Amino acid sequence: MEQKISEIKEIFQAAVIEELPELIEAYSPDKRSGVAALVKGAEKKLALLEKEKERIRQMKKYEQEYGEYSYICGIDEVGRGPLAGPVVAGAVILPKDCDILYLNDSKQLSEKKREELYDIIMEKAVATGLGYVSPERIDEINILQATYEAMRQAIGKLAVTPDLLLNDAVTIPKISIRQIPIIKGDAKSVSIAAASIIAKVTRDRLMAKYEEVYPGYGFAANKGYGAKVHLEALKQYGPTPIHRKTFIRNII
Repeated sequence: MEQKISEIKEIFQAAVIEELPELIEAYSPDKRSGVAALVKGAEKKLALLEKEKERIRQMKKYEQEYGEYSYICGIDEVGRGPLAGPVVAGAVILPKDCDILYLNDSKQLSEKKREELYDIIMEKAVATGLGYVSPERIDEINILQATYEAMRQAIGKLAVTPDLLLNDAVTIPKISIRQIPIIKGDAKSVSIAAASIIAKVTRDRLMAKYEEVYPGYGFAANKGYGAKVHLEALKQYGPTPIHRKTFIRNII
């Protein structure tokens, strides 16, 4: 008895990606348009997967170029531009045989995808570290120096000492480890992308908590950036303890 298309659809929907080639081979002879569409959809999924694998292979260029180093660490930060909240840096050492897909500049990923990747990175990484520098400290030493400080903190919290740093664009002062600054590195290196993701997720979660403490400024949505609701709240209620005074002196 011929299988119903609805039954075949359920099989395709329940299948993991590794099972698709076998399903494609099994159902390709079925010329019913509904089945053909399922096969075509599965083939498209596999093609997209191969494209993603190739993109990730290209993003391992620097890790492979400096493959003689045992522990290559990606470094990135988030939160240089907001009016409120800390600057947060991430440091990630991925395994040599890292198989994590979809790593990218955290700004290019949806919140859902960042959250998914955060869990995968924290599970699979050789070591991770996070650094935080407060708004008060940012006002004291300026945002660039605060960014460097957060990066040094992140490196210092790694369980394994790296022997090479791949940095997103900057060279960090007061670090003896060899550094390779890469312009737009969070889109060119899997290690830097991973650091970008854990830093972004960490800071976003923190700003959502600040929304509960300081309601009305929209911190959960705007993450401390100068969105309209944030600027209006600043003018109406004034600054909170997490505002960067040097960033808002021309606003209020």
